[in-house]
Amino acid sequence: MELGDPTHVRMSKWGERPHWQYAGLWLGSDELGDWVGATAGTHHHRPGMEFHSDVDTVTLFPRERWWAATFHAPGIWCTAYVDMTTPPVLEPGPDGVEVRCVDLDLDVIQRADGTWYVDDEDEFAEHQAAYGYPPEVVAAAEASRDEVWAAAHAGTGAFDGRGQAWLDRLDQWSTRTRLLT
Repeated sequence: MELGDPTHVRMSKWGERPHWQYAGLWLGSDELGDWVGATAGTHHHRPGMEFHSDVDTVTLFPRERWWAATFHAPGIWCTAYVDMTTPPVLEPGPDGVEVRCVDLDLDVIQRADGTWYVDDEDEFAEHQAAYGYPPEVVAAAEASRDEVWAAAHAGTGAFDGRGQAWLDRLDQWSTRTRLLT
């Protein structure tokens, strides 16, 4: 894959229910996984809701991990939003690469002021009963939440500042593309 190749993110909820989708672009890979960018103005949609992003974002889809971490450029209420998911799968799609994973409700979020919190624990508990999450999925989501929380607070792995380098790469690509058009 080449920098800027179309990359479609298709998240679902348990039971193949559609969730957030957007058209991003391939930024590259590092030892942690694959990075997808979305420029400000990108259309995000799910059943019953849609929006256009206010700022550039980059998402790390780690290999064989049960989470996906989105890092936001300054200007909105959060700087990092980590969804606990099934391990992301990259596969060829009709218009480029597709990234697919199942959102498992739990989120670890960093506010713009730098504080971290866990969100949607109530939704996670409700959906375990309503949708029949298998025990091993529940355990993986909870372990991933704990793993992300620890890494975020230690400033290690995906949370060592590398998100900014990928945001810079997205900005450089976006600027170069605008200059060429």
